[in-house]
Amino acid sequence: MRSDKKRFKNRSLLIAGVFSFLFSAAILFGARLDSVENVDVKDITLWLQLAAFTVIFTGFVLLSWRFLDSLGKRERTEGEKLPQIITNVIQRTDGYADVLSFLFLILCWLPVFLAVYPGFFVYDAQDEYIQVATRTFSTHHPLVHVLLLGGVICGVHKLTDSYNLGIACYTVFQMAVAAGVFTFLFSYLRKKKVSRFIRLAGIVWLGLFPTVVMFTLCSAKDALFTLALLLLLVCLLEMGMEEAFFEKKGWQILFVLAGTGLMLLRNNGFYAFVVMIPLLLLVQKRRRGRLLFLAVCAVAGCLFVNGGLKLALHADDSEYQELLTVPIQQLARTYKYAPEAFSGEDVEILHEVLEEEALSLYTPRLSDPVKYRFDNGAFARDKGRYARLWLRVGMKKPLIYLNAWWMTSYGFWYPDTVINVYGGNTVFTFTYKDNSYFGYEVEQPGVRESKIPWLDEVYRKLSLEVWKEKIPVISWLFSPGAMFWLYAFLFAWLLNNRRYELLYPFLPIFLIWLTVLLGPTYLPRYVLFFWYCLPLFFAVAKMGFGGDAKNIDTQ
Repeated sequence: MRSDKKRFKNRSLLIAGVFSFLFSAAILFGARLDSVENVDVKDITLWLQLAAFTVIFTGFVLLSWRFLDSLGKRERTEGEKLPQIITNVIQRTDGYADVLSFLFLILCWLPVFLAVYPGFFVYDAQDEYIQVATRTFSTHHPLVHVLLLGGVICGVHKLTDSYNLGIACYTVFQMAVAAGVFTFLFSYLRKKKVSRFIRLAGIVWLGLFPTVVMFTLCSAKDALFTLALLLLLVCLLEMGMEEAFFEKKGWQILFVLAGTGLMLLRNNGFYAFVVMIPLLLLVQKRRRGRLLFLAVCAVAGCLFVNGGLKLALHADDSEYQELLTVPIQQLARTYKYAPEAFSGEDVEILHEVLEEEALSLYTPRLSDPVKYRFDNGAFARDKGRYARLWLRVGMKKPLIYLNAWWMTSYGFWYPDTVINVYGGNTVFTFTYKDNSYFGYEVEQPGVRESKIPWLDEVYRKLSLEVWKEKIPVISWLFSPGAMFWLYAFLFAWLLNNRRYELLYPFLPIFLIWLTVLLGPTYLPRYVLFFWYCLPLFFAVAKMGFGGDAKNIDTQ
């Protein structure tokens, strides 16, 4: 028994120590990137601070886990406690829970929809609409979403001569899909007998929290992508908890459809899903053949739909810059701060794909100004030539390469990041100033026709003003970096308690998070799942009370 207790303590110390080291590094590196746009890894003070922070946070994490385990023991002894009036209401409405959940969410979102009517038509929305309107397609955006968004707008416009009504119809459609998926989530949690408090808090969160509402009413593909991911996460949780998952056709069909939708709506969804499968096969000891079959069906479905649409629409697929965002930034940063790293021949090669004007537009937090001027044609003619250039320069200036990458990604792991990557950029109806948390506007051919101007102004300030990111604690609710560490903390705790069956849903979350680190910048839209999926993961944490911790006395 004493040996078991010692092993458990050593295990806890190791897991907490690794988590605390990474969290401390994120805090210290992120603070330097935020203030001086550079991390000097040769600074001895940095590493001394990292050692001290790791020790402090390790102790804090261990105490937090002990507190969570004590809560689990108390709940098993005393049961769940809610105010009697709330308990009575929940019991009386349980028979109508799904209908009430759906209506509650719609009613929460409806006033905001009227306030920002016809909805947030932003983030590539105009480009997607134009592709359908002009019948000129490219694979720069997911073709499924291009056809859905552009098709609804063009179709409604033909019937009513109103672009705004078309945008509004798409927004209402997305609201209905989101409400349906969230209702399914809470129905599943109710069947799993998850705490009423968790379910009640979860539906209020999804109905009212601004980040959730903004993107539910936004035309960008991120909402539908995240809803597909949420369905996949529910499937993975069921797979981990129930051996009968592979005996139920409904769950298997949902897994295939959710995986296919995930991959169709964003390219990084495809990469994450494909990498997830071999990892799942390693941990899923039973029915591996069935799991592989379902995964192959999902991938084949994605390839079939995408390939068919590409052929039918004659979509242009000659763009490479989205995949090369990080290398482009690394070369541009090196050219700006250490031009001596380029020989005369290197400069000539570089200018074949990035002209001097493009390189002069380098901004540390956003790759778009340089990336959009990348010569895809020149790159396609001799990819190896430019790959060798990137490797040669990187071997001379590896720290500049690291800092170039960190500057476009640190908002995803530094909790105190202020999202202002578009500062100074002028769009259709405003110029970004001190914040670019959310796009807010209605791109042409739509136009804002607010029915509730004061509420519209509230969301304008939430989207474009920095005050919410300056309020202690509250700011972390809006922060992608803080939300990441909340998920990482829950993962580490469940791992420590050996609740492996509850860890399945974390796998695609972390894989997609890794893919966005290679993206053009850090924005909440790329990690919307941190907000949409929070009720599910708090439910998972609730299920995790106990485990090894309930069997081993750690006092």
